[in-house]
This record gives sequence, structure tokens and C-alpha cells, in this order.
Amino acid sequence: MIKIYSKVNPKLLLLSIIKYEQINKKRQDLSPREEFLQVSCQNFDKDFLLKPHKHKELERNTNRTQEVWVVIKGKISAKFYDLNDEIIYECILKDGDCAVTFRAGQSFEIIEQDTVYY
Repeated sequence: MIKIYSKVNPKLLLLSIIKYEQINKKRQDLSPREEFLQVSCQNFDKDFLLKPHKHKELERNTNRTQEVWVVIKGKISAKFYDLNDEIIYECILKDGDCAVTFRAGQSFEIIEQDTVYY
């Protein structure tokens, strides 16, 4: 998993990216607890049961849109920008990859026909 922090303000998490091949049997949190969005990944075995549960109400600052892109199939060239609009990270997202933007700017170019994402 890649976590990119701002160069302008190194305490601020801008984005998290996990490549499909990095997903394993242990839960991995792409978002820290203090963020509005909860994102995690895990490779489950057959018959795994997630027991019914509810999430507690929490006070959080939600005045910013946070976004998740999960590539179902295809390829996307992604550029991510720091608070000062300078490129801080570039990558190719492909089948099963997930990018979570908390504060980063982003631009995406579809580089494979029939690319699909959530």
C-alpha cells in the first residue's frame, strides 16, 4: 500500500493506493480512523461471515469531498496533486487497483478501451 503525504503540510494524508496484488488475508485500512471515509481491503476465504453490525455516530469534519476509484477492468493513467497543485505522484491503475483521495487533486486519463471503474 502506498500512502502519500503532502510536501506542503507533511501531516496531511493526501491519498492511499493499493494494487490488487497487494491485497492479502489480513485487513488493510486505506483510510485512517479520523477520516470521513472508511476504506479497507482483504482477501476472504470461502464461508467467511461478517457479523451484523452498525457504525457508531461520530463527529467528523465533512466539508471536503473524498473519493474512491476502484478499477474493475482496464487501465487509467493517474496524476495526483499536492495542496499547491504540483504533481506529487503518478501511476497506472489497473484491474482491481484502488485509489482513495482525501485531499489530493487528481486527473485521470483512460488508456485502455472499455475501462470500467467504481
